Amino acid sequence: MKLTQAAYAITGVLFLVYPAVRPSGDDAVAMSTTAWVFGHLAAMIGFILLGLAALGIHQLLKDRLSLRATVVTWIGAGLTLPYYGAEDFGLHVIAKRALRDDTPALMELATEFRFDGLAVTMFALGLALLGVGTVMTAVAVWRSGTLPAWSAVPLAVGFALFIPQFFAPIYAVRIAHGALIAVGGVWLAIALARGRSKAGLKAGVPA
Repeated sequence: MKLTQAAYAITGVLFLVYPAVRPSGDDAVAMSTTAWVFGHLAAMIGFILLGLAALGIHQLLKDRLSLRATVVTWIGAGLTLPYYGAEDFGLHVIAKRALRDDTPALMELATEFRFDGLAVTMFALGLALLGVGTVMTAVAVWRSGTLPAWSAVPLAVGFALFIPQFFAPIYAVRIAHGALIAVGGVWLAIALARGRSKAGLKAGVPA
């Protein structure tokens, strides 16, 4: 259970690091920076840890809903990661070459990728499934009585809002969204730690 706690806490922090570190612009200068690479990398690691954390919740609750939530979360992460990987490494290389050779037309490749029909569909479906998966986990936690009912709700709200926050008119909204996920991840980690401590006390063993 300690690994599940750590996974949720680190996931939350990484999704705050992502918008805080990632440059706010989407031009060649922003994409060519190491901050662009590390910001997106933080998000990708966060998606992976979220799936592992969902499995940890299922091992605690041992019900069908938490199992289904885990499967949906894994599929969502699997569909999302290819797009993030291409944005992180592919667009970074294109932007660096465009600046080095002073060929801004190269950035048209970035636009073509970002709005490619199949790529965008996979990306959107993946993020939608991540939202569904975290909501299912929150419902499983709410019903279980094992953890505080509200403990998984903030994280679920954060991932349910993942797609809408991309359309925010100001970048500060994306940072606020990252903060919401951070609060949700840490809150759930603390709830798991307290639940573990209570279980240990009831059993008469150190938590």
